[in-house]
Amino acid sequence: MLRFLFGCIAAISFAANGFAEESSTYRFSPVNQWDINRTAAYWNPIINYVSEKSGVKLQLKIGRTSADTTSYVLAKEVEFVFTNHLFSPERDKLGWKVFGRRQTSAVHGQIAVPADSPITRLEQLKGEEMAFAGPEAFIGYKVPYAHLLAKGVDVKVVFGGNQNAAFAQMFAGKVKAVGSNSQLIEGYAAREKKAFRVLWSSEGYHDLALMASARVPEKDLKAVAAAFHGMVQDARGREILHQASLSAGLSDDVYFIPSSNADYASYRKFYQSAPAALR
Repeated sequence: MLRFLFGCIAAISFAANGFAEESSTYRFSPVNQWDINRTAAYWNPIINYVSEKSGVKLQLKIGRTSADTTSYVLAKEVEFVFTNHLFSPERDKLGWKVFGRRQTSAVHGQIAVPADSPITRLEQLKGEEMAFAGPEAFIGYKVPYAHLLAKGVDVKVVFGGNQNAAFAQMFAGKVKAVGSNSQLIEGYAAREKKAFRVLWSSEGYHDLALMASARVPEKDLKAVAAAFHGMVQDARGREILHQASLSAGLSDDVYFIPSSNADYASYRKFYQSAPAALR
């Protein structure tokens, strides 16, 4: 398994390094919602389809953790992303443009424990270790942690690197609770046959955004956007989405719809009152 993992990382790195030699290729970095293998398995068939349909070549570029992947974005090493890490006041200035999102129910930040845990109230988490995917996770870390701070519940934060690792730490008894989002908790419960007790849920937010760098020419952006949006209308595209949803444990076949920066106003509103450490 380790040999396969390192090979996967090497392959992704090689693809990124080849960009200078093939200028018509754009790098696509989705946030690591799962471990690196599952993230690649979900996205590679989708971006291969989009590349074929749009005539614009996309290659996957993901890091070991979600924070690593976002560091590529901030370093201007990628041109397309699937993320919700770019709506803070400082990152808004970078000029990324929302062009789509997945058609899903609203996603909620949540604080959860195993279903058989003796913990039934947030106050019982005070002083305990709690796992999150990483410091960049908006709905899974910033939203629930801001709520804990507002309630005076001081937990010891443990970052798992991705959400699957955070879940695994909790069910192994290494931490008492986990911060996540409703979509990933539901998916993990269905896929791994684990039961959660949700102690708190936030207001709803839109799912992560498909975004393009200001460096991408308009004609290429339009072609890529049309390919993402058109997948659900094409038989092969629908099958790829179906298999991707199954691999991720999503309850429904999710597909991509047009979206804009205005759809993410709730994210920007969060930062207006968020603790300074989370901005």
